[in-house]
Amino acid sequence: MKREIIVTNDGSHTIAIPAMGVTYHSVHGAIQESKHIFIDAGFNAMHQSSINILEAGFGTGLNALLTLAAAEEKNIQYTAIETHSLSVEEATALNYCKRLDKPELEKFFIKMHTCAWEQPIAISPFFTLHKINQSLQQFQPIQQFNLVYFDAFAPAAQPELWTEEIFRKMFICLETHGRLLTYCSKGNVRRAMISAGFTVKKLPGPPGKREILSAIKV
Repeated sequence: MKREIIVTNDGSHTIAIPAMGVTYHSVHGAIQESKHIFIDAGFNAMHQSSINILEAGFGTGLNALLTLAAAEEKNIQYTAIETHSLSVEEATALNYCKRLDKPELEKFFIKMHTCAWEQPIAISPFFTLHKINQSLQQFQPIQQFNLVYFDAFAPAAQPELWTEEIFRKMFICLETHGRLLTYCSKGNVRRAMISAGFTVKKLPGPPGKREILSAIKV
C-alpha cells in the first residue's frame, strides 16, 4: 500500500496512506501531538527509575525517539508492536531529529529502524527496544508494563483494535497504577476501556484535538 511523507503544521513529517485515508500522526503537528499525549501526559507522569513501555503501533518511531530524548538517566525497556514497518529509505527521510534540533539522536533513530526484530536490542546504554512483528490480536505479553502508548490507526480504519477485548489485554499486561494513553477520545472507545477495568480520564488534547484519554489500572 502506497505511503507518502507529508509535512504537518509544526514542520515535522508524518506518513499518509491515501488508500486508507489515514496519517500516522496529526496533520496539525506530528511532534507536538506525540509530545503532548505520550511524553507529557504519559512518560513524564512516571517517576520510577526503570520503566517498561509497550507501544501499540511503532509506525515512524517518533514516540520511541521522543521517549529516548526524555529518558535522561532512566532505564527504558521499550516493546513495540508493528505489522507494517517502514523501509530504511522512508525512515532516513523523516526530519524529526532536525526539527527537535537534536542531530545527536539521528544515529539512535536510524538504529531503531534498522535493528533486528523479535529480540531486545540496546539502542543506547539506557534504552532497549524490542520490536515485535505481530498484530495486537496475536500479541501475547510475557511481561508486565508500566505504560502503554496506544497509537493504532483510528477506529474508522482499524475498528478491531479499539475493542473491549483488546483493552482487556492491555489492562492485564499493565502493572497496578500503570497507565495507557491514546489520542482517541470517542465515547465507544472510552466505554470499552471502562468495561475492560480501566479508570478513564479525559485530558485536554494537543492543537487540533479537543480531548485525549488517560486510562489507569487502579
